[in-house]
Amino acid sequence: MRLLAECFPEFANELDKIDEVYGAKTSLDEKTKQLFCFAMAIKNRSKPCLIKHFKGALEAGATVRDIAEIMALTFRESAGGDDCWTHDALGDFKQIMKENIKCCPK
Repeated sequence: MRLLAECFPEFANELDKIDEVYGAKTSLDEKTKQLFCFAMAIKNRSKPCLIKHFKGALEAGATVRDIAEIMALTFRESAGGDDCWTHDALGDFKQIMKENIKCCPK
């Protein structure tokens, strides 16, 4: 965000307002928000966000077991999504094998 704040401050300043707007309009409790954000941090591979929301979830009343269950659910849903997407994308893999598609030029 530092580059964005320096080079496009108009956008960075508006982006900072998202938390204010969301916080005022949401009906979700803090524990739910923190657990969801923890899962998103896993998917986004953001270590600072992961740590922030791990601690935030604990502060909002989540147990370490709750967090572990969210981790497991995130991993499970990712695996399921990867499985479905890959099978859909490959479709009839036997037909793909017959086609003259080359990965690397020789």
